[in-house]
Amino acid sequence: MKQILHGLFAAALTPSRLLLPVVGNKVPAGFPSPAEDWAEERTDLNQRYVPHPETTYFIQVCGDSMTSPIAERSIPNNAMLIVDRGREAKHNDIVVALLDDEYTVKRLYQRGNRLALLAENPSYQPMVLNEGQELGIWGVVTAWIMEPQ
Repeated sequence: MKQILHGLFAAALTPSRLLLPVVGNKVPAGFPSPAEDWAEERTDLNQRYVPHPETTYFIQVCGDSMTSPIAERSIPNNAMLIVDRGREAKHNDIVVALLDDEYTVKRLYQRGNRLALLAENPSYQPMVLNEGQELGIWGVVTAWIMEPQ
């Protein structure tokens, strides 16, 4: 069992900047409150979510293995993942992996010589690597985007 990081490929080396306003207050999801009429700062989504454009790509999730009863750990079906191939995968990272010629997105479990890929959905069993299996890491998931239905 061994972990392999596959070769990198270039995305957009010079992404265009698009500075969008960041409103200073958080918006409540409960009762309405008056909105602010100004933004305190501006942010570029590329700078915020794509620190390494030459090693970053997007990929869409298909399936429910990463949905979780814990909302902040849940990645829904059809979510768009932002994946950075330049980051070194470490224990507890969510990764896009190639295991025995099949791609998957899972949480990496790495303790000593033990490697496994864990689903967030409790209905799925851990994918424990056995001797002779190869695990290819195709990048670390840094964020995900879900469009409203």
